[in-house]
Amino acid sequence: MRDGLGIGVAEPRLTWRLPDGCVSQDAYEIEVDRAGSVHRTGRVPGTSSRLVAWPARPLASRERAAVRVRVWTDGESEPSAWSDAATVEAGLLLAHDWTAVPVGPAWPEDPDTDRRPALVRKDFTLTGRPVRARLYATAHGLYEAEINGRRVGDDVLSPGWTVYGERLRYYTYDVTGHLTEGANTMGAWLADGWYRGRIGFDGGYRNLFGGDQSLIAQLEVTYEDGTTDTVATDPTWQAATGPLLFTGLYEGETFDRRLHDRDWSRPGRPGRDDAAWSAVATGVRDPRTLVAPQGPPVRCTQEIAPVAVTTKPDGRHLLDFGQNLVGRLRITVDGPAATTVTLRHAEVLEDGELATRPLREAVSIDTYVLDGSGRQTWEPRFTVHGFRYAEIDGWPGELAEDAVVARVHHTDMLRTGWFECSDPLVNRLHENVVWSMRGNFVDLPTDCPQRDERLGWTGDIQVFAPTASFLYDCAGMLDSWLTDVGVEQLPDGTVPWYVPVIPGGPIWTPIRPGAAWGDVAALTPWVLYQRFGDLELLRRHHPMARSWVDLMERLAGESRLWDTGDQLGDWLDPIAPPDDPAAGRTDRYLVATAYFAWSARHVEFAARELGDEPAARHYGRLADEVSAAFRARYVGADGRMTSDAPTAYAVALSFGLLEDDRQRRLAGDRLAELVLEDDGRIATGFVGTPLICDALTDTGHVDVAYRLLTQTDCPSWLYSVTMGATTIWERWDSMRPDGSLNPGGMTSFNHYALGAVADWMHRVVAGIAPASPGYRTITFRPRPGGGITWAKARHETPYGTAAVSWEQTPAGLTVDVAVPSGCQGVVELPGRAPLTVGPGEHRLVTGDLDRTAA
Repeated sequence: MRDGLGIGVAEPRLTWRLPDGCVSQDAYEIEVDRAGSVHRTGRVPGTSSRLVAWPARPLASRERAAVRVRVWTDGESEPSAWSDAATVEAGLLLAHDWTAVPVGPAWPEDPDTDRRPALVRKDFTLTGRPVRARLYATAHGLYEAEINGRRVGDDVLSPGWTVYGERLRYYTYDVTGHLTEGANTMGAWLADGWYRGRIGFDGGYRNLFGGDQSLIAQLEVTYEDGTTDTVATDPTWQAATGPLLFTGLYEGETFDRRLHDRDWSRPGRPGRDDAAWSAVATGVRDPRTLVAPQGPPVRCTQEIAPVAVTTKPDGRHLLDFGQNLVGRLRITVDGPAATTVTLRHAEVLEDGELATRPLREAVSIDTYVLDGSGRQTWEPRFTVHGFRYAEIDGWPGELAEDAVVARVHHTDMLRTGWFECSDPLVNRLHENVVWSMRGNFVDLPTDCPQRDERLGWTGDIQVFAPTASFLYDCAGMLDSWLTDVGVEQLPDGTVPWYVPVIPGGPIWTPIRPGAAWGDVAALTPWVLYQRFGDLELLRRHHPMARSWVDLMERLAGESRLWDTGDQLGDWLDPIAPPDDPAAGRTDRYLVATAYFAWSARHVEFAARELGDEPAARHYGRLADEVSAAFRARYVGADGRMTSDAPTAYAVALSFGLLEDDRQRRLAGDRLAELVLEDDGRIATGFVGTPLICDALTDTGHVDVAYRLLTQTDCPSWLYSVTMGATTIWERWDSMRPDGSLNPGGMTSFNHYALGAVADWMHRVVAGIAPASPGYRTITFRPRPGGGITWAKARHETPYGTAAVSWEQTPAGLTVDVAVPSGCQGVVELPGRAPLTVGPGEHRLVTGDLDRTAA
């Protein structure tokens, strides 16, 4: 969370960073101040400074506390100064805290057509000056609240997309400054969003979570004398249509400013049109399903001006923003009333025009009708698009240089990881990975942000989670989404292809278990534990992981081979035809059995961390049995695999399925041969791509891994870069060398899965990785190659900044590392024994290994 307002737990855990220069913490003292009632723990011996248990009585709903800490370090007898205070405030923790009910328009609607969004509002009077006011808000659909004509919050697409029947997120806003003694008005714009809007492919589906469009809001006001008032959504609210004629996540938004009453959310304004308002309909929502957020909301995080504008002979303007992004346009325009400005969006051009075929049925068109009142600025509220290019039609007069800006939207996670090296193409590849993560972390981890899909595919994030958790603090967002995975998991343990679940046609419905996708249940919680050090996160999701592995055990039976059912295999192997992306080189049941062993092994790891040794032994034996069955079925006596393909060797090596060093050497050598036979071109899909560079590196073929990384011919990571890509593509050849588009129905130009190689770049090219959960111990192990002469990476760990940089010089390899306070680093340089270093900055030169502290 960016701040502690409106948390959903009564006993929040505490994390702090040690003062710079400290080697280790000996003890700490925490102070909790609740409106002048102070509790201090006294001196508590211990080294923990990460996710420390709440030291006082639990917070009650709405209760606020200021927390600060001081520490004793390095054997000193005196503590540090007190830290600055951090403030935490509980949201509504109990179901009976809620009095609000859903309210929305009562007019008749056709549920099978596009429906006009509503406005809802309530006039009310405050009897005194408010000293504290909180708005707790959510919706069936999407909402944007206003009080007295002012926007509340800066979040977008709230409350986001969860499994609404079980978990509907609400947000808490400090609105003290919005209110005044006397007359006030509170209202909200509403939209269908994911709740009842059209979502899904092949035409999509409406009303998947309900048929109403409703606001649920509760305003709680405290006066100077301590008395309180509550204004909640109830039958006394009113509804009306407004200037928003239609909005859809896929379709775009239409706004007619001629219909906009600027005073609709202001009390008692002479120009306010009250005649158009009517009574609301009230609905039902079980307050036990209302949950506080576990991570930040979606926000605008950046603005980008166009880098080129081309005016067509018919007056249309084609804008190039130089970056494929996710968000929407903000326009500033002046023209006669009824002038209609149309905004169209696409990721790429084809024959000089927007290439809209890859969007399928997500038309992505925004329309704005001017009212003739002068210069006006507009941006859609309830839609986002994936685009680099935009076409503007109907613009009145000249298009000024600053008239249009692209606003980037995604979950507002804290950036935590950076990478750079001497190869500009590799740097651009890494930037493409970052941009694809930004574009697909829009409240949940999606496959793509532009076409009529945008679903939380489990396999995509399973392979990408290690990269994601280095680049951004995504722990809260993914923890929330994994909770929904657990909610959607079937009673037999099946994990859906995507979460939340919606109908998917005969291919995806009914839900069937599939390797690599379902394994998100076992593998991703472990990745998050390793990267963020949160054992309780691992504990929460452990039952889901066990249930998944238990299902695979039943499906495989005594043979321990998962060789039945529908499997996607090495999805989007480059040789797979456009209409059959699962038809790869590698036996899909080989992939399934490999993942069975790997997930069983991770459940063993998790059980051991959680102190359940009997379960650890059980799943460890199971993993051993599956590994043995894998070898017997898929590995020949000569070390060749039955699928003589890179992905087969990569999973066998990376998942530890081979019997001994000889088998590993044979497999590594054969993998290297296969890569070199194809001159370093990629021959892997979703499963093999994240693993192949590690498989090569770990078997002594780091030079071949670099050959893969630096190849520019198609298919390769850098091919798309040479074609001008600014995000990761779904297919290796989403665009052909002649500039034509892949004819397949799945041709996204913003898909992070194949960018999972960035994790290898962080750990091997730059050389930084966690050696213990949460980076308490850090491995610095750069492996130069590929003609790259220098590289560097930095990561904001839970304990502070860890960094590595290296450069090839005439004196040898010069390496600089930075270790956070309270942590330890292990530096492993080529041909040298590991060297342990403490907090601070250290320089090592392979010529003499002299170490100096900066």
